[in-house]
Amino acid sequence: MVGEGVLSTMKDVRIINYQHRFVGIKRQSDFYRKAIGIGKSNLTTATTTKTVSMKLERQRRTQNVEGDFFVDHKCIDCDTCRWMAPQVFTRVDEQSAVYKQPSTEKERLNALQALLSCPTSSIHTEKPARDIPEVQKTFPLRINEQRIPGIFDCGYRSEASYGATSYFISHPDGNILVDSPRYTERLAHRIEILGGVRYMFLTHRDDVADHNKWSKRFGCDRVLHSQDVEDNTADVEIKLDGDGPWNLGNDFELIHTPGHTRGSVCLLYKPLKVLFAGDHISKDQSELSMGEQYNQQSVPLQLESVRKLLDFEFEWILPGHGRRAEFKDTQEKNKALKAFLVMKGQAQTQSV
Repeated sequence: MVGEGVLSTMKDVRIINYQHRFVGIKRQSDFYRKAIGIGKSNLTTATTTKTVSMKLERQRRTQNVEGDFFVDHKCIDCDTCRWMAPQVFTRVDEQSAVYKQPSTEKERLNALQALLSCPTSSIHTEKPARDIPEVQKTFPLRINEQRIPGIFDCGYRSEASYGATSYFISHPDGNILVDSPRYTERLAHRIEILGGVRYMFLTHRDDVADHNKWSKRFGCDRVLHSQDVEDNTADVEIKLDGDGPWNLGNDFELIHTPGHTRGSVCLLYKPLKVLFAGDHISKDQSELSMGEQYNQQSVPLQLESVRKLLDFEFEWILPGHGRRAEFKDTQEKNKALKAFLVMKGQAQTQSV
């Protein structure tokens, strides 16, 4: 068990102690009962569970425009599809929906990549997508080969991590998987072609998902701070202790950034000036955000950990949740961080 609660709906569901994860699953539970018109007491048998699941499998939200692509009611509002294919998906009534059908090959490609990445398999096409096998071959996705070569988005988000983004780093001293995508043999095969995985760096306790399957597949050493180790990660190979910093070879520095959780750690790829931030900091639409409403330890401590980032050189923030942030240089990064800290400091003062 993680956090303080486990919510049982139709089956045992492991809930991270996040408000948005609880709400997402509660929304599903409420809709299950509405969709088939039965009470909670009847949601106890395996037969009913299967029936509900089948009914929900392709329940098209009325908020979708007419056409081939649509989002169903299982959507947990993780935002994945909206930033992967913004030309197609938007947010309506706290869930995603299709507001415009793809009209170009690129828009269709992006929409199908979002479909494959959706953690709850909530995106569908009315007609079988015969080009799916070719789209599967695009993962992991290169993020920006000109500025940050060898860094990929793994796609295939896991519901166990509420759709957290996992990254793959190709490096001559050994490749690194940052947090855990949903395990699929197709993705594993593509990563194998890229040279496999030497390290699996887990930024914090929430986004570990299928780490055991990836570890067995590639025999990689998993890295996690000891303060975030739980029963399901007790066998990780490398447990970080203390406040760091630590290093993985010459190019990667590990920065302890407690606040979101006690053992939150960011990975800094120094030569490319990229910070893999986990749930520490990200961009929310156009502004920096640290999702303090989901904080599990201490918001003031998380702010201090954000302040610590002023001492490091990086131009990219690649988060687990939220959107990427790109800066032209370290000075612009620091300007944005300082403005964020001032804004949050004022908000903290006003709330006292």
